[in-house]
Amino acid sequence: MDQGRLFVVATPIGNLDDITFRAIETLKQCPIIACEDTRISVNLLKKFNIAATLIPYHDKNERSQTEYLIQKIKAGSQVALICDAGTPTISDPGFCIIRECKRNGIRVIPIPGPCALTAALSATGLPTHRFFFLGFPGHRESERIKILERYVNTDATLVFYESCHRIDKFLNNIFDIYGPDRVVALCKELTKIHEMILTAPIKETCETIKNLTIRGEFIVSIAPQNYSL
Repeated sequence: MDQGRLFVVATPIGNLDDITFRAIETLKQCPIIACEDTRISVNLLKKFNIAATLIPYHDKNERSQTEYLIQKIKAGSQVALICDAGTPTISDPGFCIIRECKRNGIRVIPIPGPCALTAALSATGLPTHRFFFLGFPGHRESERIKILERYVNTDATLVFYESCHRIDKFLNNIFDIYGPDRVVALCKELTKIHEMILTAPIKETCETIKNLTIRGEFIVSIAPQNYSL
């Protein structure tokens, strides 16, 4: 029996209508879909009448689940990998199974689509010809300060993801290290009803955040040092 393949499928970051036709067809053809949280992904499957077995695949079980999924693929099953929102492996699970597929000669097929990183960059007004995606800056303040100090003089736009639990602290770290006039773009709830894209000097952003309802994840982009609005 021929072995199967792994499809890395991008899913909407908020508005479910952003899913691609190819993503829907791919998910319908895969009897097994590995996802971060079955409670979230089941809503996507219901909306588009997709019948598949959802397998939890997240940071805490990816090693054991990778072994299981690799065996299924070798036995001929087509497997799709999705995350709660956006493109797998971009600050989301997926690296482990993709690496094992490469080691085992299993074909990995990307099904491109929504990604919070590129969606934010496209609408902030910051330079995009060169950017560094640095993921989550860290739970501890020392980690955040270290990475911010490393790139303080960069000529590229810096892009971070940050939790609602640390966003105010992270913005204050940027203010302290980069100065009050460094331009920052703050994005949240992209493609949703309460979408927000704020591009302003960090001193204004720190004031604005005080009046926001803080939940979910944020995309924080920092402009190059000589950039101005």
